[in-house]
Amino acid sequence: MTTTAGDEEVLLRPAPFLASIMQIEPQWIDYNGHLNMAYYNVMFDRAIDQLWLQIGIGPGYMKERQGSTFTAECHVRYLREVHLGDPVQVSVLLVGADEKRLHTFEELRHASEGWLSATSENMTIHVDMSTRKTAPFPPDIRARIESLANAHSKLPRPVGLGRKVAMPAR
Repeated sequence: MTTTAGDEEVLLRPAPFLASIMQIEPQWIDYNGHLNMAYYNVMFDRAIDQLWLQIGIGPGYMKERQGSTFTAECHVRYLREVHLGDPVQVSVLLVGADEKRLHTFEELRHASEGWLSATSENMTIHVDMSTRKTAPFPPDIRARIESLANAHSKLPRPVGLGRKVAMPAR
């Protein structure tokens, strides 16, 4: 199983997982002069990939054990524009987990100024790639997920969690 150094400490820390600082790429800027909505998802996905490596469910897991994850549902909120040259960082909170699913909440912030640009709430499913059907996580992976979920359960729930798309009440 492929994980990265220091992964146990990350799984036990009662703090959201912090992905590497990323830079907005020039081709991601749209005709409005800001980051195109599709690339927010690219950055959220890159951050999730970093966390999955810590848990042990990255590309090596798929290759060695024929397991992977698929996003089943996603809700993104765009709160403040980011522009070319802005450094950004994504934090990931594991809100909940069971034998087949991971519920995460990500926040994309300006890395040097700290303001919130966007959030993404996701439901991810575990898939047996040999059958391409949902399947329980193996016991060792489930234990790692439970360690992370336990650490994150001590944290306050973020603003926007569980929000739905709806017209404001009048």
